[in-house]
Amino acid sequence: MERIRQGRTVDRRHLPRRDLLRLGGLAVPALAVPALLTGCGTDPASGVGNVLRVSQPGDPKTMDPQKQGDMTSMNVLINMFDTLTTRGSDNTLRPRLALSWTARDQHTWRFTLRPGVTFHNGEAFDAAAVKFSLERLLDPATKSPIVELRYVKDMTVVDPLTVDVHTTLHDPILPDKLSLFGGVVVPPRYLAEVGDEGFASHPVGTGPFTYLRWQRDHELRMRAYPHHWQGRPHVDELVFSPAPNPSSSLAALQSGGVDLVTGLTPDAAQQLEGYPGVTLDGCTGVRTSYLSLNTLDKGPLRDRRVRQALNHAVDVPLLIKAVLGGKATETAALIPRGAFGFDPSVKPFTRSVATARALLAEAGYPHGFDTVLTASNVDSNVAEALSGLLAKAGVRARVDLIDPGTYASRLTSDNHGALGPMYLAASTVWTLDGESIVQSNVRSDRRQSRWHSAEADRLIDLEELSEDPEERAKAFSDLQRLMRREAPFVFLYQIDNILARNERPRWKPGSAGVLDMRSAEVSR
Repeated sequence: MERIRQGRTVDRRHLPRRDLLRLGGLAVPALAVPALLTGCGTDPASGVGNVLRVSQPGDPKTMDPQKQGDMTSMNVLINMFDTLTTRGSDNTLRPRLALSWTARDQHTWRFTLRPGVTFHNGEAFDAAAVKFSLERLLDPATKSPIVELRYVKDMTVVDPLTVDVHTTLHDPILPDKLSLFGGVVVPPRYLAEVGDEGFASHPVGTGPFTYLRWQRDHELRMRAYPHHWQGRPHVDELVFSPAPNPSSSLAALQSGGVDLVTGLTPDAAQQLEGYPGVTLDGCTGVRTSYLSLNTLDKGPLRDRRVRQALNHAVDVPLLIKAVLGGKATETAALIPRGAFGFDPSVKPFTRSVATARALLAEAGYPHGFDTVLTASNVDSNVAEALSGLLAKAGVRARVDLIDPGTYASRLTSDNHGALGPMYLAASTVWTLDGESIVQSNVRSDRRQSRWHSAEADRLIDLEELSEDPEERAKAFSDLQRLMRREAPFVFLYQIDNILARNERPRWKPGSAGVLDMRSAEVSR
């Protein structure tokens, strides 16, 4: 992992970078530096001596892994629930609860399971548990927001350690999709005993940590599971807590209340940089940001020339330098570097206000136009910067900031206009396959699609269903070239994973930034 620069005093070189955009109201508030308290390796509240305390920006939505679909919840649950497959630190797909898998025909994947695995309550993990889990996930009554397993039809138990997963269409990356959300296995007998509400209030999995207690908006506490199939974790207890802003993160780090702060935006990281006892680590991530444009309703965004103009107007390298502190990488057509399907020959738009204005005039908007840019309030600085860059080309985009909960509910609604003509979004491409980011955003019949193209639909069908990796790669390349030409999005960047820590933890995430802490160690 690459170390981000450190210093003994706050580095204020990022302030002039903001001035490059000439945007008002983006000054970074000074942090109130708390008095340093001595952190220690023990936790008086539990009497356990080896505790790792981790914070992320928000709280989980639920402890039922099949009724959530967000990374904040999954980051916690992945420590209590194993998945069938997993991503190694080198990003390769590896065995977890499944030892091996093979496509037996176009509609059947066979998984051979790991023997001797038990749930935290002693219940045996086996093929019947896998079948039950996938059936529960797919049952409409569960109301699961997890969509990756749309082609799974049913399952067959071949023997206690072998299960066949049958699909309506060939799914070439089904094993990849079982490495996180869709791959969680839950205990059938326990669920039958306690029901959904009881399960959510006291979850039981096969993961490296067992559930202890959850105080919403305060902390969620887990304990090492001594009988985990990979062996007991290095830490005795794992504690997650929400830290919604840099000030609370800094105070918690310096007091010893938190050892590791995750999910930091570059802006927040800049505010933590340079304080004693705080180290920043960073590595290239795959979480990809973009502006979704409503091309379906009446207005300027129906015109391809207008959409191209927006891409020319938004100077992404300047945005990365001035607002993100250089901690991101420009993307050309939605699919990030590091994901299967990325085509380096597809180049980003040239950044030219003159070109943007010429295209707008050609489309009938010589004086620009007024619009609205919607964003979650946690992305306020980026949204305001985007508005400022668009204004230089005559596009007057009023920023509408809403709370994360409202944003999420509108994003996942059936109303494609719920977030207005353009909204700032991001997708964590956790399967490391381009399908993850295009599946819901591009194909005409998908929930978040705001651009209808028969050719795009054809290419998505090819990459989703083909058994030939070369054919899939070509479909992805053609799709990116099509998106580059039609510009249904304003393509932005993939953000770095940035962590702040004290001296205790030793842990390295993969590029998806999943907080699987089984391998983490802490000094006492």
